[in-house]
This record gives sequence, C-alpha cells and structure tokens, in this order.
Amino acid sequence: MSVSIVQKYNVPGPRYTSYPTVPYWEEEKFHLEDWKRTLLQSFKESNATEGISLYIHLPFCESLCTFCGCNKRITKRHEVEDPYITAVIKEWKLYCDLFPRKPIIKEIHLGGGTPTFFSPENLERLMNGIFQYATKAEEHEFSFEGHPNNTTRNHLQTLYNLGFRRVSFGVQDYSPKVQEAIHRIQPFHNVAKVTFWAKEIGYTSVGHDLIFGLPFQTLADVKDTIDKTKSLQPDRLAFYSYAHVPWIKGNGQRGFKDEDLPKDDEKRMLYEEGKKQLAQNGYHEIGMDHFALENDSMFTSFKEGKLHRNFMGYTASKTQLMIGLGVSSISDSWYSFAQNEKTIEDYYTHLAEDQLPVFRGHVLTPEDLIIRRHILNLMCQFTTSWKDEALDFPELPSVLASLEEMREDGFLTIQDDTITVTEKGKPFVRNICMAFDLRLIRKAPETKLFSMTI
Repeated sequence: MSVSIVQKYNVPGPRYTSYPTVPYWEEEKFHLEDWKRTLLQSFKESNATEGISLYIHLPFCESLCTFCGCNKRITKRHEVEDPYITAVIKEWKLYCDLFPRKPIIKEIHLGGGTPTFFSPENLERLMNGIFQYATKAEEHEFSFEGHPNNTTRNHLQTLYNLGFRRVSFGVQDYSPKVQEAIHRIQPFHNVAKVTFWAKEIGYTSVGHDLIFGLPFQTLADVKDTIDKTKSLQPDRLAFYSYAHVPWIKGNGQRGFKDEDLPKDDEKRMLYEEGKKQLAQNGYHEIGMDHFALENDSMFTSFKEGKLHRNFMGYTASKTQLMIGLGVSSISDSWYSFAQNEKTIEDYYTHLAEDQLPVFRGHVLTPEDLIIRRHILNLMCQFTTSWKDEALDFPELPSVLASLEEMREDGFLTIQDDTITVTEKGKPFVRNICMAFDLRLIRKAPETKLFSMTI
C-alpha cells in the first residue's frame, strides 16, 4: 500500500459502533420518556423472537493503563464491589418493572474497566440478580473481558457455570518496552495460563485483543506478539488500531509523547504485517479489526450474513434491543439511544431516587435509520444495497458522488444498486462509511472528536 494513499485517507473519523455517533446526538430534543417509549416498542417487537442483549459496565481497575479511553475508576479498595453490584441489580429491576413480561436474554457482555476486578462471588451475585427478573434464551451467548493478571481459575469456572462460553483477554503487545509505556505489564505466561484454563474448562471461544500503533512498537514487536499468540491458538482476535485521543478527560493517555507513536505508513505497515501473519495461521478477517478461526461463531455469523455491530462492538448475532447497565453504559432500542450518568456518584443518586440513571440520548430520525442501516451493512458485511430508496433518501446521489474518488482508488465497486468494499478497501471502511455520515458532513467538528482512521 503506497504511502500517499495512507496519508491521503488517514483522517479523524468515527468507529461507527452507532449512527449517529455520540457527538452528533440531538440531546436537547431528548427526554427520558422518549427512551421509555422506544424501549417498550422495541421490546414488544423483538423480545419473543430474538431476545435482548445486556451490556454491563464494571468500571473499576486497580491500575491505569495509559492506552485506555474507557470510563473507569482506579482503586485498590474492593469494598466498592458490593454497593456497585447492588446498584446494577436495582437498575435492571427498574427496567424489568417497565416491561409487560419477563425479558428473554440472548446476549450478556461484562465490560469495563476490569470485570475480573470483582470477586467470583460478586459476579455470581450479579448474574443471579439479573436472572431473578429474566430468563435465558435457549441459544444464548454470554461473554466477559478478563485481565490476564487477575483472572483466576475460580473466575472462569464460576462464570462458566452461569452460562458464559466466551472470554476475551486484553493482551495488546508482548514487548516489555511497549508494556512499560502503556503501564500494562503482563508476562506471556500469565496470558498462556488463563487461555489454557479457559479451554480446559470448556469455553468455546477464547479471544485475545491486540493493538497496533502503540508507543515504541516496532515491526519486530508485532511479529513477536503474533508468533506468541498463534502458539496459544485463541479462537478469535481483535487487532485494533490504537486510538490516540489524549484530549478525552481523564483517560491517562499522556503517559508518553506523540513522537513515540508510529505514524501513517509506519503504523499501517504494522497492520499489514500482522494481517498477513494472521492469514497464514488460519485467521479470517471478519468486519473491521477482527479475525477468527473457522470454528468460531463469529466466522460462521460473518459467512451467513448475520454479523451485527453495536456499542459492544461486533457480535455474532443480532438483537434489536440492547440495554446498558452500570455507569456510563449506552443503551440502544434501534429507534433511540440513551446513556447513563458518567460518574458513579451521579449514577447512585438517580437509583436512590428510583429513577433510571439516564442523562442524555438521541431519537433517530427516518433519515438516521436509513443511514444507520447502510453503515451497519458496510461495517459488518463490506457491502450495502438500496432499492427504490430515492424518495426516502434524496441525498443518495451526492453520497455516491463522494465515493467516486475511493472507487477510482480501488476501495469499492458500485454496480446497479450495490456498493461492495474490495480487499484493498477493507482497511478504509471507516472512510467509506463517512461518505454516508450526513451529520458529520453537514457539521464538521470544530474540535478533536475522533481518532485517526488508519
């Protein structure tokens, strides 16, 4: 890939876990009653047929990783676990009190922060509290994020007994210099230990998260990390571009200098080499930044056209309704989004008053829903189509015109009423989606909002 192409398209852009993206929500038009109305509409339309998804945010970490842009609270005081679990269960009960019948849960994902900061006993109490008011779908997929340094065999066994079959471990990179820069020191043997434990216990999908573009990271580091990774044979991999967003308040990303980061073509070379090695070892590219072996459910979902993307990232199955529990979590009814309070103190205050802890949101317009579908198709299947859409989406001709340069650069084909992303264009799928993002086009950000696309 030529340097000029990388530099040409390496611009700030969203990762499109939603459309509209959060900075473009019309918060001033949103009211809690809007969220409740669309929540019930979506529940009635989908609960019996496909179930719902739960994302539960567990924000505590014992130490700060300086590459992380997530909402977290750094503490070594584990007495914070109990009141937080109690609060999340109460929030869930407030939702269940709104529903006309018991929800059927198809997906659960425990994210963070560090979910394995919590003791196995408290995680079990959390799940028992959730299922006091809900039932499990027959074919469910429960997953959690584990820190290799503090995930115990008891964590893995307890969650397995509760129905969890997928776990992802944050690896990032095995280079000691890189680990020191991002304040994430974890020896290879820690990752190997928890990976083998998970497989012995019976987890059907063990994932590793890797990142390219980290400070001081070299081509040799990426090769070494993937060599070590393939020796453990995780079922799926996330191979993310490091999102350098030091302007996000409190994310701790100023632990190294900008000049310590690989740039443009150098960074892209890390990805190309990693992708090549992954392909040589049987990993298939699934959506953006994700790879899976053929035995993994994500590979099957991608091949069958069922891959979905939401605020949890890629998921192997679709649910129309996703409820986010816990501080800062975002919920999605398909027709609207709602985000919880970002501080634990404000989150607790709402719940003490028996109120859903929502502080902002967005109700999707008819135009939003059309664009959302196209962006979701491109992100999940690398293709999208339209038929008889001209009256509902009059901006379509201008969108297609703006894609012409990328078509000439070989990133996509446009035939009849279908756009298909080429192999060359897959690394630039965020740029392609930006052509559909009319909110971004109509009002370019005045300040830094997004990480670079490459």
